[in-house]
Amino acid sequence: MEKSNKTGLFFGSFNPIHIGHLLIANYMVEFTDISEVWFVVSPHNPLKQKQSLLEGHHRLSLVNLAIKDNPNLKATNIEFKLTQPSYTINTLNYLKGKYPKKDFILIMGTDNLNTLNKWKNYEQILKYYELYVYPRPKFDGGIFKNHPKVKIINAPLMEISSSFIRKSIKKDKDMKYILPQKVYQYIKKMHFYEK
Repeated sequence: MEKSNKTGLFFGSFNPIHIGHLLIANYMVEFTDISEVWFVVSPHNPLKQKQSLLEGHHRLSLVNLAIKDNPNLKATNIEFKLTQPSYTINTLNYLKGKYPKKDFILIMGTDNLNTLNKWKNYEQILKYYELYVYPRPKFDGGIFKNHPKVKIINAPLMEISSSFIRKSIKKDKDMKYILPQKVYQYIKKMHFYEK
Protein backbone atom coordinates (compact mmCIF):
# COMPACT_ATOMS: atom_id res chain seq x y z
CA MET A 1 0.00 0.00 0.00
CA GLU A 2 1.21 3.48 -0.89
CA LYS A 3 2.40 5.18 2.30
CA SER A 4 1.16 8.66 2.97
CA ASN A 5 1.96 11.52 5.25
CA LYS A 6 -0.68 10.18 7.64
CA THR A 7 0.22 10.01 11.31
CA GLY A 8 -2.10 8.00 13.50
CA LEU A 9 -2.72 9.40 16.97
CA PHE A 10 -3.47 6.66 19.47
CA PHE A 11 -4.70 8.41 22.62
CA GLY A 12 -4.83 6.59 25.92
CA SER A 13 -3.77 6.40 29.52
CA PHE A 14 -1.77 3.22 28.70
CA ASN A 15 -2.08 2.17 32.30
CA PRO A 16 -0.19 -0.03 31.43
CA ILE A 17 0.51 -0.44 27.71
CA HIS A 18 -0.05 -4.06 26.64
CA ILE A 19 0.26 -6.28 23.58
CA GLY A 20 -3.27 -5.33 22.46
CA HIS A 21 -2.24 -1.67 22.09
CA LEU A 22 0.91 -2.67 20.20
CA LEU A 23 -0.95 -5.05 17.92
CA ILE A 24 -3.46 -2.33 16.97
CA ALA A 25 -0.76 0.31 16.37
CA ASN A 26 1.33 -2.09 14.29
CA TYR A 27 -1.74 -3.22 12.33
CA MET A 28 -2.52 0.41 11.45
CA VAL A 29 1.00 0.94 10.10
CA GLU A 30 1.13 -2.35 8.18
CA PHE A 31 -2.42 -2.63 6.81
CA THR A 32 -3.65 0.96 6.31
CA ASP A 33 -2.19 4.07 4.65
CA ILE A 34 -0.94 5.39 8.02
CA SER A 35 2.86 5.61 7.96
CA GLU A 36 3.48 6.06 11.71
CA VAL A 37 1.58 5.93 14.99
CA TRP A 38 2.12 8.26 17.92
CA PHE A 39 1.04 7.02 21.32
CA VAL A 40 -0.41 10.11 23.00
CA VAL A 41 -0.09 9.33 26.70
CA SER A 42 -2.90 11.17 28.49
CA PRO A 43 -2.30 12.53 31.98
CA HIS A 44 -5.98 12.13 32.86
CA ASN A 45 -8.98 11.25 30.72
CA PRO A 46 -11.91 13.43 31.90
CA LEU A 47 -14.25 10.41 31.45
CA LYS A 48 -12.16 8.10 33.69
CA GLN A 49 -11.38 7.79 37.40
CA LYS A 50 -7.92 9.04 38.37
CA GLN A 51 -7.13 6.96 41.48
CA SER A 52 -5.73 3.85 39.75
CA LEU A 53 -3.59 5.91 37.39
CA LEU A 54 0.16 5.42 37.52
CA GLU A 55 2.20 8.66 37.40
CA GLY A 56 2.42 10.02 33.86
CA HIS A 57 6.21 9.75 33.56
CA HIS A 58 6.05 6.05 34.50
CA ARG A 59 3.37 5.31 31.89
CA LEU A 60 5.38 7.21 29.29
CA SER A 61 8.49 5.19 30.21
CA LEU A 62 6.53 1.95 29.82
CA VAL A 63 5.31 3.02 26.36
CA ASN A 64 8.86 3.96 25.33
CA LEU A 65 10.14 0.57 26.54
CA ALA A 66 7.42 -1.22 24.59
CA ILE A 67 8.00 0.52 21.24
CA LYS A 68 11.71 1.22 21.35
CA ASP A 69 12.56 -1.27 18.57
CA ASN A 70 9.93 -0.02 16.11
CA PRO A 71 10.83 3.15 14.15
CA ASN A 72 7.19 3.58 13.02
CA LEU A 73 5.91 3.96 16.59
CA LYS A 74 6.56 6.95 18.81
CA ALA A 75 5.49 8.05 22.29
CA THR A 76 4.58 11.63 23.06
CA ASN A 77 3.90 13.42 26.33
CA ILE A 78 2.37 16.42 24.57
CA GLU A 79 -0.75 16.31 26.76
CA PHE A 80 1.36 16.64 29.93
CA LYS A 81 2.21 20.18 28.80
CA LEU A 82 -1.34 21.23 27.91
CA THR A 83 -4.12 22.40 30.23
CA GLN A 84 -5.77 19.70 32.35
CA PRO A 85 -8.01 17.81 31.96
CA SER A 86 -6.91 16.77 28.48
CA TYR A 87 -9.47 17.26 25.75
CA THR A 88 -8.66 15.60 22.42
CA ILE A 89 -9.75 18.66 20.42
CA ASN A 90 -7.23 20.89 22.26
CA THR A 91 -4.42 18.39 21.61
CA LEU A 92 -5.37 18.10 17.93
CA ASN A 93 -5.43 21.88 17.49
CA TYR A 94 -2.04 22.17 19.19
CA LEU A 95 -0.45 19.39 17.09
CA LYS A 96 -1.90 20.80 13.85
CA GLY A 97 -0.33 24.17 14.69
CA LYS A 98 3.02 22.61 15.54
CA TYR A 99 3.15 20.14 12.61
CA PRO A 100 1.12 21.78 9.81
CA LYS A 101 2.44 19.39 7.13
CA LYS A 102 1.27 16.27 8.96
CA ASP A 103 -2.08 14.68 8.26
CA PHE A 104 -3.30 13.48 11.67
CA ILE A 105 -5.72 10.56 11.96
CA LEU A 106 -7.41 9.54 15.21
CA ILE A 107 -7.13 5.87 16.11
CA MET A 108 -9.82 4.61 18.47
CA GLY A 109 -11.91 1.58 19.33
CA THR A 110 -15.61 1.18 18.60
CA ASP A 111 -16.17 1.60 22.36
CA ASN A 112 -14.86 5.19 22.14
CA LEU A 113 -16.75 5.85 18.91
CA ASN A 114 -19.95 4.85 20.74
CA THR A 115 -19.44 7.72 23.24
CA LEU A 116 -17.90 10.29 20.88
CA ASN A 117 -20.92 12.58 21.34
CA LYS A 118 -19.79 13.08 24.99
CA TRP A 119 -16.42 14.48 23.87
CA LYS A 120 -15.76 18.19 23.93
CA ASN A 121 -16.34 19.71 20.44
CA TYR A 122 -16.78 16.27 18.85
CA GLU A 123 -18.44 17.90 15.81
CA GLN A 124 -15.20 19.78 15.14
CA ILE A 125 -13.20 16.53 15.40
CA LEU A 126 -15.50 14.86 12.85
CA LYS A 127 -15.33 17.89 10.56
CA TYR A 128 -11.54 18.18 10.36
CA TYR A 129 -10.12 14.72 11.14
CA GLU A 130 -10.47 11.18 9.90
CA LEU A 131 -11.08 8.45 12.48
CA TYR A 132 -9.67 4.95 11.97
CA VAL A 133 -11.69 2.71 14.24
CA TYR A 134 -10.80 -0.81 15.35
CA PRO A 135 -13.34 -3.32 16.72
CA ARG A 136 -13.92 -3.77 20.44
CA PRO A 137 -16.08 -6.54 21.92
CA LYS A 138 -19.77 -5.61 22.37
CA PHE A 139 -19.50 -2.20 20.62
CA ASP A 140 -20.45 -1.47 17.02
CA GLY A 141 -19.56 2.23 16.89
CA GLY A 142 -23.11 3.44 17.48
CA ILE A 143 -24.50 6.44 15.59
CA PHE A 144 -21.13 7.42 14.09
CA LYS A 145 -20.15 4.12 12.46
CA ASN A 146 -21.36 5.23 9.01
CA HIS A 147 -20.07 8.81 9.26
CA PRO A 148 -18.04 9.80 6.15
CA LYS A 149 -14.97 10.62 8.30
CA VAL A 150 -15.08 7.24 10.08
CA LYS A 151 -13.22 4.30 8.60
CA ILE A 152 -13.82 0.97 10.32
CA ILE A 153 -10.57 -1.00 10.19
CA ASN A 154 -10.80 -4.76 10.29
CA ALA A 155 -8.05 -5.17 12.89
CA PRO A 156 -7.97 -8.23 15.17
CA LEU A 157 -10.49 -8.11 18.01
CA MET A 158 -8.67 -7.72 21.32
CA GLU A 159 -10.36 -8.53 24.62
CA ILE A 160 -7.38 -7.45 26.74
CA SER A 161 -7.84 -4.40 28.94
CA SER A 162 -5.44 -2.48 31.14
CA SER A 163 -7.90 -2.71 34.06
CA PHE A 164 -7.88 -6.53 33.75
CA ILE A 165 -4.07 -6.45 33.87
CA ARG A 166 -4.01 -4.16 36.92
CA LYS A 167 -6.50 -6.34 38.81
CA SER A 168 -4.55 -9.49 37.88
CA ILE A 169 -1.21 -8.05 39.06
CA LYS A 170 -2.88 -7.09 42.33
CA LYS A 171 -3.92 -10.76 42.70
CA ASP A 172 -0.31 -11.80 41.95
CA LYS A 173 -1.15 -13.36 38.57
CA ASP A 174 1.56 -13.82 35.95
CA MET A 175 1.00 -11.28 33.14
CA LYS A 176 4.21 -11.84 31.21
CA TYR A 177 2.52 -12.93 27.96
CA ILE A 178 0.05 -10.03 27.89
CA LEU A 179 2.66 -7.33 28.44
CA PRO A 180 5.80 -6.67 26.38
CA GLN A 181 8.72 -8.33 28.17
CA LYS A 182 10.55 -5.10 29.09
CA VAL A 183 7.30 -3.54 30.33
CA TYR A 184 6.54 -6.58 32.48
CA GLN A 185 10.06 -6.55 33.97
CA TYR A 186 9.83 -2.83 34.77
CA ILE A 187 6.40 -3.23 36.40
CA LYS A 188 7.70 -6.13 38.53
CA LYS A 189 10.86 -4.25 39.51
CA MET A 190 8.90 -1.13 40.51
CA HIS A 191 6.08 -3.13 42.19
CA PHE A 192 3.49 -1.21 40.16
CA TYR A 193 -0.21 -2.12 40.57
CA GLU A 194 0.50 -4.55 43.42
CA LYS A 195 -1.47 -2.61 46.05
